[in-house]
Amino acid sequence: MTEEERIFKGLLFAPGDPDLVAKKRKSHQLSQRYNLTLEEDSAARNQILRELLLEIGENTYVQGPIQFHYGCHTKIGANCFMNFNFTVQDDAPVTIGSDNQFGPNVTIVTPLHPIIAEERRGMVCSDGVKRFLCYAKPVCIGNGCWFGANVVVCPGVTIGDNCVIGAGSVVTRDIPPNSLAAGVPARVLRTITEKDSVRSLFDEIH
Repeated sequence: MTEEERIFKGLLFAPGDPDLVAKKRKSHQLSQRYNLTLEEDSAARNQILRELLLEIGENTYVQGPIQFHYGCHTKIGANCFMNFNFTVQDDAPVTIGSDNQFGPNVTIVTPLHPIIAEERRGMVCSDGVKRFLCYAKPVCIGNGCWFGANVVVCPGVTIGDNCVIGAGSVVTRDIPPNSLAAGVPARVLRTITEKDSVRSLFDEIH
């Protein structure tokens, strides 16, 4: 079993494995190339994203700068917007649906490291070699969500369709569809309803 296969099975894996390191270096280089492109050079930007990510939908706009850890473990749907400093540490798969909007400095993380300090300094594997090990849990985001600035989505979280996550929140558990959630850790404040419509703010010009 490869180290990447171990990731996808939720098992301990060695991030220093040469194949994984090669994938990460490619992703880091592509992220850096993207960050050096001009906003108006949409053709070059789109080509980099297609090379960087496992899948990206039509009309998704990524402001930049960005940082993807693997890139090839991330799927992004159509009509999304990612503001400045979008960061995805996608050791495990990250799936982002369509019509999502992300404010500045949103971070999505999937890896988890040992809690016991000694284990973080390395563990002896069955072949007698001491390796640094961790494991990872996938993140899944539905469609039509809005993430305020500085939101952190933690490993293993699923966020349902049409959610709003308040600025500065740390999402540590699943959020059901149509929820307004905020806080550290984030908790569901209430269900979003038609009463939240901004239509009452329209004036006669609109």
